[in-house]
Amino acid sequence: MNAGPLATPAQPRVPLGKAVTAGLRKAMADDPKVILMGEDIGKLGGVFRITDGLQAEFGADRVIDTPLAESGIIGSAVGLAFRGYRPVCEIQFDGFIYPAFDQIVSQVAKLHYRTAGNVKMPITIRVPFGGGIGAVEHHSESPEGYFAATAGLRVVTCSNSADAYTMIQQAIASDDPVLFFEPKRRYWEKGEADYAALDAADRYPLHKARVVREGTDLTLVVYGPLVTTGLQAAKVAAEEGRSIEVVDLRSISPLDIDTVAESVRKTRRLVIAHEAPVFMGVGAEIAARVMTECFYHLEAPIQRVGGFAMPYPPAKLEQHFLPDVDRILDAVDRSMQP
Repeated sequence: MNAGPLATPAQPRVPLGKAVTAGLRKAMADDPKVILMGEDIGKLGGVFRITDGLQAEFGADRVIDTPLAESGIIGSAVGLAFRGYRPVCEIQFDGFIYPAFDQIVSQVAKLHYRTAGNVKMPITIRVPFGGGIGAVEHHSESPEGYFAATAGLRVVTCSNSADAYTMIQQAIASDDPVLFFEPKRRYWEKGEADYAALDAADRYPLHKARVVREGTDLTLVVYGPLVTTGLQAAKVAAEEGRSIEVVDLRSISPLDIDTVAESVRKTRRLVIAHEAPVFMGVGAEIAARVMTECFYHLEAPIQRVGGFAMPYPPAKLEQHFLPDVDRILDAVDRSMQP
């Protein structure tokens, strides 16, 4: 069948995880000072196969299998950063980051900040995070709030393949240390990612939020694994006659409140959703900032949806812990009540 002269080739669709791999490969090819470090990331390619093939391509001196010691991985990265390298450290699972917490908040975060940038700490720490894969204890966490509260760290998270490809490169190129949170349950979701086109285009700013669905009745702010869930909720709401604007936060620290506030001034209602517990969560900071910026525009109380104030539950119970479409729409209903 002839599609006609206006037909354009379909955009390549790749899984989010493979887009991270491609971004790492591009960063390593562009800069010989970029090295990867982590547990089983070399020959095995990592538990999620994100670094699959990179050791064969770049050698064992640039894709380094480390001992099972997260504090040692980050401590070694600090020394490498002092010597001008750009280490990219993989934390195998989110729950394994806590042994490295002291190194991250006491050294990585402070060395660059306290010297006003004179000491560079271009360290990227990749963290598969969130639930939804039915994993055992310590393998499903949402620790982003701990690090967002630490001065000197940048905290970002991708939600789609195109962002995964570009944001990991931007994180590696930054002279600031970056916590790069990857939504592990979205690794296999395919999205458009034309690498050549993305390389040729001006990069979307790393710390800029993006409106991924326009709407008029309510703003829904999500990030990481919940962007897909938020878009699903907006689609269901549209069938009920409600127009939800979905904002992908992308950066948790620093926060792009301007984009969020601009949306709220238009829709006059706000729901914030994330997998981490609501208590003392990222959503609380967003809500407080929006109240300051948009108090006279709001027509309803800000609603938050998230995990509960409890340890992450066993795999069989995680569907009750993770925010889903129904819980988000319930918050929308509360916000839309006259």
